[in-house]
Amino acid sequence: MTTAVDDDAAARMSAFIRDPYPTLARIREAGAVSVVEFGEGLPVYLVTRYQDVRAALMDPRFGQDVRRSQAIASGRGSGLTLGSEVVHMLNSDPPDHTRLRRQIQGVFTRRRVDLMRPLVERIAGGLLDGLRERETADLVTDFAFPLPIMVICELLGFPPEDMQAFRTWSTAILTQGGELTFDQATAELNDYLRELMKSRRASPRADILTDLVRARDAGELTEQEVFSMVFLLLIGGHETTVNLLGTATLALLHHPDQLALLRADPAAMPVAIDEFLRYESPVSMATLRFTGAEVTVDDVEIPADELVLLSLGAANRDPARFTDPDRLILDRGDPGHLAFGQGLHRCLGSFLGRLESEVALTGLLERFTRIELAAAEETLPWRNTIMLRGLESLPVSLHG
Repeated sequence: MTTAVDDDAAARMSAFIRDPYPTLARIREAGAVSVVEFGEGLPVYLVTRYQDVRAALMDPRFGQDVRRSQAIASGRGSGLTLGSEVVHMLNSDPPDHTRLRRQIQGVFTRRRVDLMRPLVERIAGGLLDGLRERETADLVTDFAFPLPIMVICELLGFPPEDMQAFRTWSTAILTQGGELTFDQATAELNDYLRELMKSRRASPRADILTDLVRARDAGELTEQEVFSMVFLLLIGGHETTVNLLGTATLALLHHPDQLALLRADPAAMPVAIDEFLRYESPVSMATLRFTGAEVTVDDVEIPADELVLLSLGAANRDPARFTDPDRLILDRGDPGHLAFGQGLHRCLGSFLGRLESEVALTGLLERFTRIELAAAEETLPWRNTIMLRGLESLPVSLHG
């Protein structure tokens, strides 16, 4: 049985998930730092202003080691589990972070990613050909999701027919309310990877998984670190692009003048991608951090050993940094958004995410002269998490 208070809290959360920006604006205007309650009464400092978020992203006093974060949470007696304590690139600090990132960063340089353009164009073209045969489609399920997952599966050497399982695991691990619990999804994914690693040892291929297995056998990575690395590549390699393609398309439908501008000048797409990333940051909240020492943010002192969240979504809508921030302006010409983070933990796959989004949106607008929303706006389901900003479904009518 739920109480009226429970119902009210659920309604507020639902409204926030649908449109977080009015709430984030009030928090940002109230002060440089706010304290919010996370989970079972655990206090977390929330930073929302652009200048402060950017500075914190680059400040080594804000650590990300998940073991330290969990120790802080446990020390408050909250009984809250922050997630898996397995170390990977997103929840570690040097020297672990440096060692792990070195294993994979060469694959995602700008030069290497530029060479992937024919692969991305081939996959996007095939998916768009399939959409041509339909009057209506779910742009997330039928296009935004399969494109990046097929690309990352190609790089990892994974069977593309398993991509729906990846989506199920990703949803359970990153959001709430999926088919599986966090622990179930993690266990299934690890079992899946363990079998693939055995296969690569027996029959090596020219793919990332084979390289990681060799690093494991050479003592450069543990087996669990291989699992975590693949998890990040598999899930991180598609989540940002899936979210961006859905929200960018919806934003264009809300801003017909900007859609007309982009149709008139398709070459403007690379610049437009930066504005899409600013307007609806696919990762709305940066990975949880903690203060390794006392830190002053603006005029607020955050003591050592406190948990901190940095709101990328709020920072990218800060009127002190961006003029008219709640409006999509594709020729804004300001690439200063924080959607990919900054500093040591800047998104490793940013070049690939940009390429996929540029190819996908360019192809979509070239193939279809008219795109219309095929569902009531208020029924569109958003990802049930404050960490990510994306649609679960986007039904559209397509006219070629």
